[in-house]
Amino acid sequence: MAWVERRVRKDANGKQQTTYRVRWREPDGRARAKSFPRKVDADRFKANVSADLVRGHYFDPDAGKVPFDEYAAKWLAAQTFEQSTVEMVELRFRLHVVPTLGSRNLADFQPSTIQGWLRTLTGLSGNYQKVIYANVSSVFTAAVDDGLIPRNPCKAPSVKRPKSDPRKLKPWTREQAMAVREQLPERYQLVIDLGVGLGLRQGEIFGLSLADIDLNTGEIEINRQVKVLGGNRLIFGLPKGRKVRTVPLPDGVLERINRHVTRFPPRSVTLPWDRTDGKPCTVDLLLFTRETGALNRNYFNPSVWRPALKRAGLEVKRQNGCHALRHFYASTLLDSGESILALSEYLGHADPGFTLRTYTHLMPSSTERTKTAIDAMLAGNAVEPDPEDDAEGSEP
Repeated sequence: MAWVERRVRKDANGKQQTTYRVRWREPDGRARAKSFPRKVDADRFKANVSADLVRGHYFDPDAGKVPFDEYAAKWLAAQTFEQSTVEMVELRFRLHVVPTLGSRNLADFQPSTIQGWLRTLTGLSGNYQKVIYANVSSVFTAAVDDGLIPRNPCKAPSVKRPKSDPRKLKPWTREQAMAVREQLPERYQLVIDLGVGLGLRQGEIFGLSLADIDLNTGEIEINRQVKVLGGNRLIFGLPKGRKVRTVPLPDGVLERINRHVTRFPPRSVTLPWDRTDGKPCTVDLLLFTRETGALNRNYFNPSVWRPALKRAGLEVKRQNGCHALRHFYASTLLDSGESILALSEYLGHADPGFTLRTYTHLMPSSTERTKTAIDAMLAGNAVEPDPEDDAEGSEP
């Protein structure tokens, strides 16, 4: 239990000053004390400490006296993220978190503090707000696990979490994709073919090699991408989510690859693997710069892709980036009746549910199929099961 002691002392001028000290013992027997200038504050603190001790919920009130930015830096250094992910989290914190929350101690955060900070993010997209919020919440969850604070203020019911932007993807038409292809330099037109024909991410397109093709199975293995780290440093690394996958290779795409390599033979490019100080890895790339280096988004997007968009009559905006080719691929497969599970595998999504949420509005409607099936049943035209099949499947 806790108790309050009244203490009266004289200051340097001989004037009496009264303070109220709360004393208590922690569960491990260690004696603690905290002073207050007002008795009402001391009584409130004593009541809270006593209740927590009785319920077994006691928490060291001084444990969380660590600045958010200091603890966040330690948290990030302990993560097993890829180097590119670490750099992105650092950037988000530096731009959108530290200026508002950085100097505040972990123990001083309330749900209202988090809600006030979220209002500073209103100029950003909903999806980006969700990512920043998730990073900050992860820091507080780690602080809870480390015994620095009793609860995560981001998870309080009163905090209104950011929501995704309510928009539906509108895939390009075939005419739009081919128009952009026509406006690309010949050496880069294969970007369109690999995007709409295989559903690859931009970095995966840049990291593709003839050695990844298996002619016996008619498949292509997606096992690397070209990644850009801070300062335009390039590396080879595993695809997003560190997930290698196999994608069907249509004959039409293979034919275009063959035509491309006849005109532009693959070139060997050596980059570090996985980290800037990683082991050198040499790959014969299908696509490369005029200087025979690896393509990267910081060069390709402003210097090649966006000018091609303008010449093709498409607006230069985020929705018309190289990722639009993946959406075209997904819409084509769904329109032909491919399953969400298979599409998720081909796209390299970790969760088929994400694929469903992203592309469900592109799936062909089953309304007519349902009506046709029910009408056939009511008219007596439904296919009857074979009695022999039932007999074979029944219990003896």
